[in-house]
Amino acid sequence: MKLTVVLLLSIALTSIIGTVIPQNENPEAYLRAYGEYLYRLFDVLDIFNMYHSWWFQLLLVLLTMNIVVCSIDRLSATWKIVFAKNPSFNLSRFRKLTQKEEINASYPPNELKKRYEPFISKQFGYTRVEETEKGLCIFAEKWRWTRLGVYTVHLSVILLLLGGLIGSIFGFQGYVNIPEGEKVDSIRARDTGKIRYLGFEIKCEDFNVSFYDNGAPKEYRSSLTIIEKGHPVYKKDIIVNDPLRYKGYSFFQSSYGKMAPNTASKKKEVANKPSDEITLNFAGSQSGKSYRIKAVIGKPVDIPEGLGKFVVVEYRKTAEFAGQNIGDAYVGILTPSGEKPVEVLLPLHFPNFDRMRKGAVVISVADQTAKKFNPGKQTGERYYTGLQVTKDPGVLVVYTGFIVIIIGCFITFFMSHQRVCIDIIKGKTKSKIIVTGTANKNKMGMQQKVKKLSDQLANLSHRS
Repeated sequence: MKLTVVLLLSIALTSIIGTVIPQNENPEAYLRAYGEYLYRLFDVLDIFNMYHSWWFQLLLVLLTMNIVVCSIDRLSATWKIVFAKNPSFNLSRFRKLTQKEEINASYPPNELKKRYEPFISKQFGYTRVEETEKGLCIFAEKWRWTRLGVYTVHLSVILLLLGGLIGSIFGFQGYVNIPEGEKVDSIRARDTGKIRYLGFEIKCEDFNVSFYDNGAPKEYRSSLTIIEKGHPVYKKDIIVNDPLRYKGYSFFQSSYGKMAPNTASKKKEVANKPSDEITLNFAGSQSGKSYRIKAVIGKPVDIPEGLGKFVVVEYRKTAEFAGQNIGDAYVGILTPSGEKPVEVLLPLHFPNFDRMRKGAVVISVADQTAKKFNPGKQTGERYYTGLQVTKDPGVLVVYTGFIVIIIGCFITFFMSHQRVCIDIIKGKTKSKIIVTGTANKNKMGMQQKVKKLSDQLANLSHRS
């Protein structure tokens, strides 16, 4: 038991480390976060891929072996009780019990036996009648097998640990980017970078993304098709936290991006390049007033209400924000009165984007306010969907462990091995019946059952 506690605490503490430190990130991210010394130390200890490390797997193996050994050590005695063909009853032990119920009947013991035995046999699974020096007694018991409830819980824990080990050793995580209209038959493992073949093809039929008014992505949606031997076998639209699952693989929506335009698209961009003169809208945060002012790229303009100066410096066909492509945008420099200049991003498709800056003035491109963003549907533009791929062959074992632990806990806490003794003592004119009972759990509940049983036997005793 001491070793069990030590192992459980070790797994719990290391799991906290694996939760606090992000797993399977790029080495550059770890170097920036922890520095070179801690990075090398954590890398040697496999902290960045902790749940697949040899020492974490060793902890799981040791805990599994510990539970197996403890269970086997105590199971032999329980096994003899549960599977005994003729369970032993000690009459003297029942007679010594302080909690007992007594009733009297005007029938001799053999007559009472005929009345009681069918009833007791119906209430309990096993009954046996033995003669005593004062009359006879009826032994009965039920639910011997419930003594195995605690071992059922042990088995469930072993299944959970085995499922974790199977997933840790044979499972993996990977990723793949699929352009719209294209298909792939392999992915790249996240930890090793090696290519893994799926055994089937997955195609991105279509991709769409919607945004909030402030420009933050609201929902990614990929239309995926599974293809085997050239024929589609399964289709599903996936969003974040609603993956496609097929043959043990789970495909999660995780990212997206815009494909690089081809030569024809580049020529079209040059032909359709927006004019150097644009109309900007300036809205004062305090006054609430808006002003439309024409601006030329490279030439500063004065903002009304003494809010400073603004100059548009460039136009970007594919601007990025927080690692995501947000489409066409102008970039400008805002110089508030008496403050340092700041860069301002003005996406054409998100007029309220600059509100996130929470400055004294909100800037937007005025002639684009009615335009709606429809990614992947604009002329010459095509997107790819980024999928996170996981496979964990231990999941079914873990689910089985969850089911078994529920069953085991129910047996352990709500059922017990119950035994009763109806001791019938012959008197001169009447017979005395003493009802006692024991249970390996819930002894107070058993006393209530003995009281109820004695009342039922009393009714049988007085029937004509």
